[in-house]
Amino acid sequence: MKSKEVSLDAALSHIKDGMTIMIGGFLGLNEPLAAIDRLVKLGVKDLTLITAVNAYPGGGFGIGKLIENHQVKKYIGSHIGTCPAAVEQYKNGELEVEFYPQGTLIEKIRAGGAGLGGILTPTGVGTLMEEGKQKVTIDGKVYLVETALRADVAIIRGYKADKMGNILYRGTPNSNPIMALAADYVIAEVDYVVEPGEIEPDRVGTPGILVDAVVKGYGEEKTREIFRELWIKNKKLA
Repeated sequence: MKSKEVSLDAALSHIKDGMTIMIGGFLGLNEPLAAIDRLVKLGVKDLTLITAVNAYPGGGFGIGKLIENHQVKKYIGSHIGTCPAAVEQYKNGELEVEFYPQGTLIEKIRAGGAGLGGILTPTGVGTLMEEGKQKVTIDGKVYLVETALRADVAIIRGYKADKMGNILYRGTPNSNPIMALAADYVIAEVDYVVEPGEIEPDRVGTPGILVDAVVKGYGEEKTREIFRELWIKNKKLA
């Protein structure tokens, strides 16, 4: 089988202005940092961004860079309060926002990956979340109908991948495995790329059939140093 390992620029060439993209991770953790930084330099704009939580507190890092660079026109997720630029752009009408509880968001993505039209959830009934949405009653309980989410491209992050695209995660993978199901083109950024067979089958978190491109990120040591500098800057580490 042809290797799925490609350069970062080759993988990101699939992202065009106006596309919907999913980016995995949570507050910078297990985010594809190299891909995000390269997207900022490429200047792809008018993106609809789907992610769990917008950015590491204080901004200037990870997904927050795309917001700060005015490349995102719509954000779909659970929270923007940790990214000052996102809050300001939302207040100014520059950024459209769709908020969902995190469990609902993940299930909407999971539904998109499973080919479903949506999900039923009681979360949000009787709140602002129900405005404009269809409601159904099952066994006397009211549910909101939440439509599925899909993207043109998903950029996920794993720890290691083989050249066939099988992904090994380390620690908590966050939203990465779910997003791999729900996009037309999936890019996996990893620290290490190995030969097929070097990842034990029962440790594969995302099978290669779901992955279109594997790219090397900053690597384990540089990523650790990036976070160290970030935590020192934000007085989280001496």
